[in-house]
Amino acid sequence: MRYNVYGEIMSNIKKVLGCLRKADNDYDLINDGDKICVGVSGGKDSSILLYCLYLYQRFSQKKYQLIPIYCDLGFGDNSIDELIDYFKQFNLEIIIYPTQIKEILELHLTKEGKFECSLCSKLRKGAIIEAAKKYGCNKLAFGHHSDDAVETLFMNMIHGGRLATFLPNMYLSRMDINLIRPLIYAYENDISKTIRDLQIPIVDSKCSNDGNTERENIKKILENLYKTYKCRENFQLMLRNYNKVQIFKPKEKESIK
Repeated sequence: MRYNVYGEIMSNIKKVLGCLRKADNDYDLINDGDKICVGVSGGKDSSILLYCLYLYQRFSQKKYQLIPIYCDLGFGDNSIDELIDYFKQFNLEIIIYPTQIKEILELHLTKEGKFECSLCSKLRKGAIIEAAKKYGCNKLAFGHHSDDAVETLFMNMIHGGRLATFLPNMYLSRMDINLIRPLIYAYENDISKTIRDLQIPIVDSKCSNDGNTERENIKKILENLYKTYKCRENFQLMLRNYNKVQIFKPKEKESIK
């Protein structure tokens, strides 16, 4: 089913698009003249991001270019042909960028013989940055949403002993590129509903670890918290409520001369 972007937009896409507008206003994500690489994975988050950035070109006063890129990890049978066809109706050509990520992962398996998720994440990030620079982009947009940010915070607390999550707008000086996350205020549930509304085709992951990761464990824990305490919105507020941060700060020890 095809949709006229100038016609009536359903409430779910309005909600997600409103989150993008707020994130842009709060964190200065998009400027005139930007050439933005959208990292397309075939999943719901990056597909909605691409669609919303396409709409935002028409509803905002900002003039920018979109370069959607799909990094082929090498898992095979992971065709994105349907997704490519879907976005062609909006004159958005998804570029397929080949990588050797699977081959590298196979050389660094865990003791259990599984792929190393943290290594895969680093390799995928490096590959999409490389692709973005190749095509002359000054910004790289990821589809991370509010629930991703909270999950990352909890993972860092549990495994790293630190209060930290990814930022909405971060400049990588070594690569001379800005990483932006325009969906940082959107909730995963609203994104899922919008995908169904728009009938955007989703590509299933072929990774053997899919659905069996530490992030999935954290997601389940948080979902139980949300059901019990109805705290999802407060957790999002927590991430930007920097004026209320109160943690221990030991006195600095004098250096020995």
